[in-house]
Amino acid sequence: MTAVTPSRRPRTEREVRIDLAAAYRLAALAGWDDTIYTHLSAAVPGEPGVYLLNEFGLSFEEVTASSLVKVDVHGRVVDGSGRRVNPSGFAIHGAVHAARPDVECVVHLHAPWGVALAMLPGGLQPTSQWAMRLYGRLGRHGYEGLALGAEEQQRMVAALGSLDGLILDNHGTLTVGRSVAEAYLLMHLLERAAQAQLRAMAASGGQVLVASPALAERTYRQWVGDGSEWDGDAEWPALLRRAERLSPGFRD
Repeated sequence: MTAVTPSRRPRTEREVRIDLAAAYRLAALAGWDDTIYTHLSAAVPGEPGVYLLNEFGLSFEEVTASSLVKVDVHGRVVDGSGRRVNPSGFAIHGAVHAARPDVECVVHLHAPWGVALAMLPGGLQPTSQWAMRLYGRLGRHGYEGLALGAEEQQRMVAALGSLDGLILDNHGTLTVGRSVAEAYLLMHLLERAAQAQLRAMAASGGQVLVASPALAERTYRQWVGDGSEWDGDAEWPALLRRAERLSPGFRD
């Protein structure tokens, strides 16, 4: 994470585990899961190069704080549990965590609207207020099949750079955040923006109102402000309460 300020005290592993497990449950409630595939990961505080990932074979709605597996950026399980993780989980997430030590969380999904967006040559356009938060903040990575070797990892993290996320062509979407809450909220905005754009395009034969670059940039700047408040700061407590009501047990 970035330098700690009085309002950003260091996170504990327990806090990160609870937030990440809640994010899995919320993703399931939102219909973003893909049976046992795709991942949300989070860096372990105080353990550089180590992050938390869901155990392979669990659905999102089954993930708990204690079931999350510690993995290093090379995909090795380092918590002594011997539990399995999906190779694609460290091929993508390990590469991003290694390249972006400033982020706590990486969210990669095959969510319905994000996958549809990944089929459009023009990608996400500034057609909604949701989309303008991500204006100029999404890279693109071309589809190269199921394999993700070292060379493709390099291309993927180069496309991400210091941005907030990626559109993975013909594949899905990815967001990163300085907190689990931020990465989750950015994915929420991306999925909502994709849904709105695609519905409007379907209803109008592809003719939609697009904000000018200057207006889109202005809206983005208004949204992020001076940077002291991160996406998710205000929303996350309410989302945790939703997870408690609708998918209890994630704190276990």
